[in-house]
Amino acid sequence: MSAKPFWEAKSLDAMTDAEWESLCDGCGQCCLHKLVNDETADVFYTRVACQLLDDETGRCKRYATRLEEVEDCLDVRRMSNAELAWMPRSCAYRRLAEGKSLPRWHPLNTGDPQSTANAHMAVAGRTISETAADLDQLEAEIIEWVDI
Repeated sequence: MSAKPFWEAKSLDAMTDAEWESLCDGCGQCCLHKLVNDETADVFYTRVACQLLDDETGRCKRYATRLEEVEDCLDVRRMSNAELAWMPRSCAYRRLAEGKSLPRWHPLNTGDPQSTANAHMAVAGRTISETAADLDQLEAEIIEWVDI
């Protein structure tokens, strides 16, 4: 009988930094601007991305310093379970916090770092930078390809 993978054996709080970081599938969905309906609390994702998101790779250009450079950058490790509910349903952190398994296409399951893109879950090539967008018109940029 083989040992369970770390993400099934440990709580999020008990994971090492390396384990925690490996949970990120690199989709980039957390880097998209979101709108919240004040009456229903529904979250709507837009195709407008943080200025640090590289649209070609779907990765942060300056990951190590992002929290200092971008005031509202999400520090997922410090988010409560309630705050994780704002993340996409496919997010490993949200799924594990909810007691769910990782998606079949997740790189930790497939061993392939491209599996997120192959499953059409990555934002790479589908965003516009917040520096090029009219942030007063975010409603016009709402997308439906993020599963929240």
